[in-house]
Amino acid sequence: MVHQEQLEVPTHGRGLVDVTAQVASVVVAARVRAGTCTVFVRHTSASLAIQENADPAVLRDLQRFIDDAAPEAPAFGPWEHDDEGPDDMPAHVRSVLTRTSEVIPIVDGRLALGTWQAIYLWEHRTAPHRRRLVVTVIGEV
Repeated sequence: MVHQEQLEVPTHGRGLVDVTAQVASVVVAARVRAGTCTVFVRHTSASLAIQENADPAVLRDLQRFIDDAAPEAPAFGPWEHDDEGPDDMPAHVRSVLTRTSEVIPIVDGRLALGTWQAIYLWEHRTAPHRRRLVVTVIGEV
């Protein structure tokens, strides 16, 4: 059985947005008892992460790390690609360094995430956006 939905997620600019509840609701709607859930972000300047959901300091530290890894003004000079502003190319690099999809097992009709895990949409641009996710559930009913 295959079930697929698209989600639209608003962001407030650079940072991580917890989308676990929205993805979990797609799994419930699919009525799959055992299988997999694939989440894919349809953008080149945003990504996905499965990460700690208990201590917000983890998310702040991750954001600082990725900002340092792909700064708006890199040490080697300005980015060549800046069609949409100084955060354009760094957002693409941040997306390449992270992931555009995640696969989560489904056990007993629920996402098999660990106790402290959540699924995050990671916005890499400074301005708010509306990001589209494709959630595909495959499994046994």
